[in-house]
Amino acid sequence: MTKPLVWDLADLLNAELGKAALWATPSVRKLAASRLPYTLLDPFSPSTCEMDSLVVIGGGTLIDAAKVWRHKHAPGIKLIAIPSIWGSGAEASPIAVVNHGNQKTIRVDKSYLPHARVIWPELAHSIPLDKARAGCGDCWAHALEAFLSPLTSEELRIQLAELMIAMLALPLANDTRWFEISAIACACQAQAGVGLIHGIAHTLEIPLSKAQPELGWGHAKLCAIFLWPVMSLNRNASGKCDTLFQLHHLPDDAIMSAVQSLFEAAYYRQALPHLAAHWQTILRDPCTRTNGLLVRPQHLAHFETFPTA
Repeated sequence: MTKPLVWDLADLLNAELGKAALWATPSVRKLAASRLPYTLLDPFSPSTCEMDSLVVIGGGTLIDAAKVWRHKHAPGIKLIAIPSIWGSGAEASPIAVVNHGNQKTIRVDKSYLPHARVIWPELAHSIPLDKARAGCGDCWAHALEAFLSPLTSEELRIQLAELMIAMLALPLANDTRWFEISAIACACQAQAGVGLIHGIAHTLEIPLSKAQPELGWGHAKLCAIFLWPVMSLNRNASGKCDTLFQLHHLPDDAIMSAVQSLFEAAYYRQALPHLAAHWQTILRDPCTRTNGLLVRPQHLAHFETFPTA
């Protein structure tokens, strides 16, 4: 699979992009407009079609939307993706997750890959700590679920094991190194699939956001919160997880400690009734079907009795 070019900000500014449009998420829109010499447009503006390139700065939702928009409306323009937060890794992936009513659907097409991805470390300074930690959880979910996926090759598992050793050395907080970790983890999961954590996050994000808008539910937050309960299920119900950890010399206690530290019991309890209500949908989600452990209807009891004290 072709990979996007990897640029820093200087590379971006020196690149031959012709007439370039700029889409930016609200949190970095002012900074982007002041530092980048491109035409700032509202996302999905028809004027973008008149450009030679599109530079998009945002989280996974905006980057994925730009990938799909370009594919449909302007396949000839260059797409340059700059993540404003780590976690999704959308800037490095041929996958796009899009909202369809009350559901999220996954699209895969090599044309979704951006021409280049840009690491702009300064953007990390604007990330609130809770969102930074949630993004770290999303990175861990990508790495662990790809590592355990039945579709993963041995070569890819070795790469993911090395990646997780590097992840253990990073704080679960604002650290610019997470930008590159995020891109690598997402590129790996694009080759292997994910699992139940993502099946839960994709299914619950929209109904939870509608039912409890004040709690700020999002994909990364759900991944971070369900990371420890799902990994506990994977370990307790099957020996595969521990066997693979041992085979690749991974410190299982350190990994489980990291994912446990991202768990937030109060939010978990708020989400639990929705998990039960949507459990059948979660079981049918394509992500759940590539979980390292075969997820069965009776596994709902694991989550309903999971300790939150």
